[in-house]
Amino acid sequence: MTPAPRTVAIVGRPNVGKSRLFNRLARKRISIVHDMPGVTRDVVNAEVKDGSYTLLDTGGLGLTGSDTPARITKASEEQVAFAIEAAAVIVFVVDAREGVTGLDERIAQRLRKSKKHVILAANKADSGKEKVAEISEFYRLGFGEPIYLSAEHGNGEAALRDAIMEKLGPEPAETDLDRERLSICFVGRPNVGKSSLSNRLLKSDRLIVSDQPGTTRDAVELDFTYTSREGKPWAFRLMDTAGIRAATKLSSSVEYFSRLRSLEAIKSADVVFMVLDAMDGVTHQDQAIAGEIIKAAKPIVIVVNKWDLVHDAFNKHEVDKFKTEREYRENYEKTLFEKLFFTPGAPVMFVSALTGHEITRMLKSARALARRLDTKIPTAKLNATIIALADRTPPPSTYGTRFRVYYATQTGSRPFRMKLFCNQERSLTESYRRYLEAGLVKEFDLDGCPIHFDLIGKKKQSVADRLAAKGTRKNLAAAEAGEADDVHDGVFDD
Repeated sequence: MTPAPRTVAIVGRPNVGKSRLFNRLARKRISIVHDMPGVTRDVVNAEVKDGSYTLLDTGGLGLTGSDTPARITKASEEQVAFAIEAAAVIVFVVDAREGVTGLDERIAQRLRKSKKHVILAANKADSGKEKVAEISEFYRLGFGEPIYLSAEHGNGEAALRDAIMEKLGPEPAETDLDRERLSICFVGRPNVGKSSLSNRLLKSDRLIVSDQPGTTRDAVELDFTYTSREGKPWAFRLMDTAGIRAATKLSSSVEYFSRLRSLEAIKSADVVFMVLDAMDGVTHQDQAIAGEIIKAAKPIVIVVNKWDLVHDAFNKHEVDKFKTEREYRENYEKTLFEKLFFTPGAPVMFVSALTGHEITRMLKSARALARRLDTKIPTAKLNATIIALADRTPPPSTYGTRFRVYYATQTGSRPFRMKLFCNQERSLTESYRRYLEAGLVKEFDLDGCPIHFDLIGKKKQSVADRLAAKGTRKNLAAAEAGEADDVHDGVFDD
């Protein structure tokens, strides 16, 4: 693997404050900070704007704990090896109070072999009052004088930033491919194959894959370029997220914050891939996740993963209910749209992370969706469509009146926003709102793009306003009849 020229990796043993330092350098809370060793398991990254480089936070080496099986420990160590291989500059974090441990020395040995630029950061030197280890102890690691800092309070942060920039050198100019980069996000229940799909796109074991649900805990971002069948480069920013559990099933603070990170990833993505399991069908939790995507007004592609399992089941004659794989697929899609009826014509892709089946089409659909987001709808055609939809299916009567649109206009895109001037906002029922949305999506080829309606109801006039309006009308009538002498400030004398 060729290291990215402006990538900085933070490495070190568990619980030395890597994730807290990552959040401080990134200037936002991305990595989950917790006292339990091994909370960070994947390589989490962020773009540092005041240096224009990618910052990587790694899983802890030598993980211990009852919640971390041996296979996860081994996988996390591989993630550190990946970060060392991928980064141009490495920040090696040690504990300023504890001094150098045997594990620190083993990590240092690996780093010296890497021949990379290494900055030694002695964290938890909070205020200078606490006892810190002798500086000679850190010198023996072979990386020169450490930068003493406190990731919690910010002491030494400026010195570390300067050291990073010195190692990286001047910032390169932005390319056209960078400006076209599309942010995509995989979301879904635990263990539906989100990380496997990510690894397929990245063409590496970048993310931990395990059959144990909950392996991924942070939302992970990474830029990559995919070459189409025509040989054209497609630039993406990939966000793989932790599986979204129902709020009532969260068993720890770590799972709670993982869920928040996933929901934040949805909001920051250009296009969201909602991943389903081909063998499970659509569950109640899938419906809830789709609802979160629609609530965030994000375009959605529904990805049915593990289609290789369906294919194998038919080859082995293990499916009795359906005669062919095609019949199973058609029934799956029909049931899917019955349960996810509120998704606005979302495209459905049947894929396999294992074999790569339909992966290119999946990315192509995301690019097509992104182009749709720039659609400008002519106001006249928008109003004509809404009138036709109302004529075809009149709105139901609610609160003693029927919803009526006087005028509509598009006010924004990404997401689509339509301002509807209507008689009463409360008269628009949820079912009729979905009917209007589906009609507009179909008419203007906006499949997968949610539409937000901004309702402007007819303003209710007070008694005084109605009398004033009535007086004004009488005033105008009198003026036209040449009776202006009887008019005083718009109000007739008795």
